[in-house]
Amino acid sequence: MITRPVSFSFTIVISMALTAMVNAADDVTLPEPSSAEYCQLVQQLMADTSLVSDNTLFTDMPAYRHSKPMVDPLQTFQVVSYQGTLPIMVSCKIKGAAHVRAAYGEAAAGEQTYCPSITQLAQQQAVDELKAAGNEAAAAIASALVIDNTEPGMTGQSYLADFELSYVDEDKAVHLSSPGLFHDYDSWITWILPETLEGQVYCHLPTVAYMKGLATGELSPGTLMTTAADAPVQPY
Repeated sequence: MITRPVSFSFTIVISMALTAMVNAADDVTLPEPSSAEYCQLVQQLMADTSLVSDNTLFTDMPAYRHSKPMVDPLQTFQVVSYQGTLPIMVSCKIKGAAHVRAAYGEAAAGEQTYCPSITQLAQQQAVDELKAAGNEAAAAIASALVIDNTEPGMTGQSYLADFELSYVDEDKAVHLSSPGLFHDYDSWITWILPETLEGQVYCHLPTVAYMKGLATGELSPGTLMTTAADAPVQPY
């Protein structure tokens, strides 16, 4: 059974941070999902940093599953999930703002934001691209997509669990999921964690192309995502 846990207290926190990030990133265009620049930009946006990571784009899921981002040097990791030839999700492993500040100084990073903040940017990009193509009806549908402010998990097991990238609620609204993992480096728990687990931020992010597919009717909501070894991480 697929669950969709949403913390309402977390929703308030994330909404404030999300609004601030989106306002500061009005001119940001997300790269193509198949570009290694994608998770580099996610790192910069979510930690509010100008540092550019050394990002590795994997083409097999097991390698991504076992990867662990590092802060010094700043190393991040990425894998893309496909439906046929369409990239529908980008998964990123990056470092949190607090860990970046600890490594590079207080001015190196700003306020931490969370996975749904990137999904909101992708949604606006999808709307803009559909409008530019003259498809106002699909743009309106894309604009109405509901982005869940799902609280990130704290374990790798929760991040790697199967989930629905989109789903339809009882009111027929289509929701987008952006599950992730977050460890606050400033938390007391850092003292008891292995170094490889400190300050980690992981995201599964629906793509602009996926949202446009939902809006045009080329795709149907309810896409089940997996991080199993045979996950489709190359076009087929």
